[in-house]
Parts: sequence; C-alpha cells; structure tokens
Amino acid sequence: MANKILLEVVTPSRVVVSEEVELVSSPGADGIFGVMANHCPLLATLKIGEMHYTNDGQVVRLAISGGFCDVSNNRMTVLAESGELSTEIDVERALRAKERAERRLQEAEARKGEIDIARAQAALRRALVRLHVTGAQT
Repeated sequence: MANKILLEVVTPSRVVVSEEVELVSSPGADGIFGVMANHCPLLATLKIGEMHYTNDGQVVRLAISGGFCDVSNNRMTVLAESGELSTEIDVERALRAKERAERRLQEAEARKGEIDIARAQAALRRALVRLHVTGAQT
C-alpha cells in the first residue's frame, strides 16, 4: 500500500467503493479537498457533488449526495447519503429528475410556501451532479 490510501465509500444500502487509490478529491462543505497517502487525520462534512479518485493513472468519478468522511492511518472512509459511480448512472432518469426539480422551482415562485424550495434545489443539485459525472450535456 505504498503511496496509496484505502478508499471506502459506503451508503446505507451498499459499499460503492473499496480499493486502494493514489488520490481522492471530495466536495467538502467548505470546498473541494484532496487526500493522498500519509494525509493528516481529518473529519469533514461533504456536500452534494462530484468525488473522483485516481488509481494507476485512471480517474474514476462518482456522484455523492452529502455525508461525512474520516481520514486516518492511510484510510479514507466516506459515509454518504447516496453514491453512484459514473458508469452506474442512468442519464435519461437523471435528465427527468432535473426537469422535475426545475419545474418544482418554477412552481415555487407562483405558490409561495406550498413547495419546499430547499428540497427542490437539493434535488436539482443532485441531478446536475449525476449528469456532470457521466459527461452528459445539460
């Protein structure tokens, strides 16, 4: 495990990733941060966004929906509300989710107080991140 760190991304329903990697980039609540081997201990809150890691020159992209990460002893554990590898994302479904969220936000302006704007904005962010990590144009 020289110059590598064990990355584990876990959601309530499954283990998304469990492998030794060279570099991890994560969407922290205070901005994007990177983790490599021998990183100092870190506990961070994650927001909806793209996480990616590099292993043997290959970059793997994931969409995550918030959570927490713990870095210590050459191990990074991510507990996320949801997480999907870019290759697992159904682009058509993500496009429909984006369109639904955009409609709800438009309706929210007309029906103040009846629609949870923060929830609709979060749904839109999740859909946009899912589309982004697949490389789909929105």
